[in-house]
Parts: sequence; structure tokens; C-alpha cells
Amino acid sequence: MQPETRYAKSGDVHIAYQVFGKGPVNLVLVPAFVSNIELYWEHPDTARWMLRLANFARVATFDKRGTGLSDRVSESPSFDLRMDDARAVMDAAGMERAAILGISEGGSMAALFAATYPQRCQGLVIYGGFARPSWTTVEGLEGFFRYVEKSWGSGHNLSAFAPSRKNDRALQQFWGRFERLSASPAAVTAVVRMLSQIDISDILSSIHVPTLVIHCTGDTLVNVECGRFLAEQIPGARLLELPGSDHLFFIHEQIGDAIEEFLTGSITARKRPRPCDRSIHRHPGLNRESRGAGRSPLAQSPRKSSFTGATQPRSVPGARDQDDGRRLPRRLRRASPRGSMRLRNRG
Repeated sequence: MQPETRYAKSGDVHIAYQVFGKGPVNLVLVPAFVSNIELYWEHPDTARWMLRLANFARVATFDKRGTGLSDRVSESPSFDLRMDDARAVMDAAGMERAAILGISEGGSMAALFAATYPQRCQGLVIYGGFARPSWTTVEGLEGFFRYVEKSWGSGHNLSAFAPSRKNDRALQQFWGRFERLSASPAAVTAVVRMLSQIDISDILSSIHVPTLVIHCTGDTLVNVECGRFLAEQIPGARLLELPGSDHLFFIHEQIGDAIEEFLTGSITARKRPRPCDRSIHRHPGLNRESRGAGRSPLAQSPRKSSFTGATQPRSVPGARDQDDGRRLPRRLRRASPRGSMRLRNRG
């Protein structure tokens, strides 16, 4: 049974949102460029992914203005207005503070929220995100707009978002319905034009909350270098690179484990197969003394906003700290210094 859909007021706009889960952590899920919160519960993969979050958190998610079940708007909304929809949802859900999870373009919004409302942001998680759309090209945008004009709602664009599932007929049908019910052709065109102008590079250094950046190394839609840039520029951010090329978040079940461990310090769900690439690189400024056993970064004093603490690693065979031999979770690592992007593969 899916959660009840309610409406929060953001200025004069009604924002559709849902709240589900009874975990000890407040978590706000900021979706990608378009969404429909009720459709998440109609496909087994998306529903399972959402319930994974509900295992450890009280989750609020919403449709941004102009998309899904939220009010349509006469003009393309600014990035700041879309970001502020998250604050309105937090207010309506009674969440004074919460961790913010941003998916794709939602990651840029989540980062802006963390910089704008640090007192309300306990932590930041970004999956498949970017600071600026350097991965887009004029030709790519024109190709997408042609798709919107001719085929939006068909689901034929699934191969761009999840190449490993391009032959999954059931998922393609769901994706087509997701397109139709998330945004009209005109609305999605306006959103993507706005998205192509995003640049939050200058605000990243002002983010001082515990941050985890997750990205797939072979992401065919948003290059992994975008995730690496975010992790380099956000002070103290940790970077988790997963194998695979799919940009769609619900394809990757490991993400739920990584988020839970980052936010709570443990994994309560059954163990998943770890990513095959376990290379680790530590930030030289990591304070080893603050890495208390079993502690989440969010369990630290809120005054330690520079995130010198980290979750004590769980026992994952073969994944070890390069400096002191202590085990680290999966492929979780500190961002390397600017200009040092080579990863060290461990056997």
C-alpha cells in the first residue's frame, strides 16, 4: 500500500509530497528532473528501493513544481525556487532537520539546499549528480528535444538511462508511463533547458555537512568525473564509485546499504554482494582519531561540521585502509586532492 499523497505550500504553488517509513533518521529524497511520486510504488524495482530507505529512515519525497502531481507553473521555475520546494516539504512534514538525498539533477538541488540551509541539513547524499552540465552538448540537447517532440511517453529513451535494461519490455512500458505522468512535452523541455544552465560550482566549498557522493564508474548519462568533481570540491566529502553504466537509481540495490551505513553507522538489511571494484583512496586530511567504532558521521556533535569523522567500516573482505590496514566499507573513500584522480585497484 502506497503512502498518502499530500500537498505543501511553497509560495503560491502546491507541492505534492509523501512521507513513509518510521526509522530514526529524517531523510528528504529530492528526485531527478521529472517525477511522479505515486508511480514509484507501481513498479517492483522502484517500490523495493523506496522501502529500503524506509527500513532506516522517515522519508519525505515530492514532485518539484511543474512536474508530477504538483502544480503546473506558467513560467519555467528558477533553480532556487525548485530548491526551496524541499524546505516547504520539510515544514509540512514536521522535519526541522533532515539528511538530504539528491538524485541526478536533484543532487545539484540538494547541494544548494545544504549550502543555503545548513542548520536544517544533517547530511548530504548525492547519487549521479553534477555541479554543472559539462556532460551535455548542443547536439545531445537537440537530440533529446527531438525525442521529446516525437516520442515522449514511449519509454524508448530507457536505453540512455539504463543501458543494461534496454531490452526489458516491462520496464520500458513503465518508463513510458513515467514520462507521460511526470511531465508534458512542453514542461520537460522547459525543465531540461533550465537544467542545462545549472552551475553550482562556486557554492560547493561552502557546504559543511557530512557528505557522501555516489556515482557509477560507467554512467553513460552523467560521466563519473562529475561525481569526482563534487567530492573534490565539497569539504570532507566521501566518494563511493559503483560498477555499472545505469544512471537510474533503482537499478542499484547497493545504494541503499551505502546510505544506511553513512547515516546510521550500520546496515540492518541482509548483506548485498559488494561492488567488484574495491579500490580505496583516503583524503590526506582525514582525522583518524575521530573515526569511532560504529559511529555514523551524523552521530557526531553538530559543531563538527567539517566532517572529520567517518563511519567505522564494516568487515568487507579485502577492502582495507591504505594507511593503517583498517577495513573500509566497499568502495567508500575520501575524495583525493584536486588533480589526483587515479584510483588504486586492489586485488
